Amino acid sequence: MTEENDTPKRGLIGRVWNGFWSPVAAFSVGFIVIAGFLGGIMFWGAFNWAMELTNTEEFCVSCHTMETNLGEYRETVHYNNHSGVRAICSDCHVPHEWQYKVKAKIIAVKDVYHEIMGTISTPEKYEEHRLKMAALVWRKMKASDSRECRNCHSFEYMDFTIQETRAADAHQRAIDETMTCIDCHQGIAHKLAPGYQEEYKRIVDELQAEAAPSSTQTKDVAEIRSYVAGLSGK
Repeated sequence: MTEENDTPKRGLIGRVWNGFWSPVAAFSVGFIVIAGFLGGIMFWGAFNWAMELTNTEEFCVSCHTMETNLGEYRETVHYNNHSGVRAICSDCHVPHEWQYKVKAKIIAVKDVYHEIMGTISTPEKYEEHRLKMAALVWRKMKASDSRECRNCHSFEYMDFTIQETRAADAHQRAIDETMTCIDCHQGIAHKLAPGYQEEYKRIVDELQAEAAPSSTQTKDVAEIRSYVAGLSGK
């Protein structure tokens, strides 16, 4: 007859707790989990600190090629105005939403490349590329329904009765025709290059073509509708 074990068997919670703190190599599982958790918090904090640092105006204009942008921006209502509310570079060029912000930061790596290569290192080079650079921003803003503009401006909160007649009429037309901010305000913060109207029209046409269904899709939809109509007629 075997001897009964005087020590009561541990329950499920006790076994899990014991396993949690049992040694794995040199450290316990609990230590590894807690250390990993704290390390994750530190990494996340450092990552967000770096993201916010790259959103500051000082960082944005730290490259000498941005001096032209800075000078033009300081002549606009977004820099000095009667209300004292200022929009900096990141307010217009960096989304607030996390997923779009990360994408924008990744795409911005190309700016480092062009800074190193000296693509716009002189006033002459800058003017040569001005329309192309503007077009990239216009396309992004048109595609996103001027998302960054709407972080501060909203038709819903506008009082058209205290706006100038011309502005109130333009904003009402924008609502009626489902227009977006960049449709009228391409040069709101920077000078416009010659030919900007034609370039903007090209961008709009391209986006409309991309959004429109292909001829094959249109044909398929028409055939399906015709088939459904035939069934309904039976």
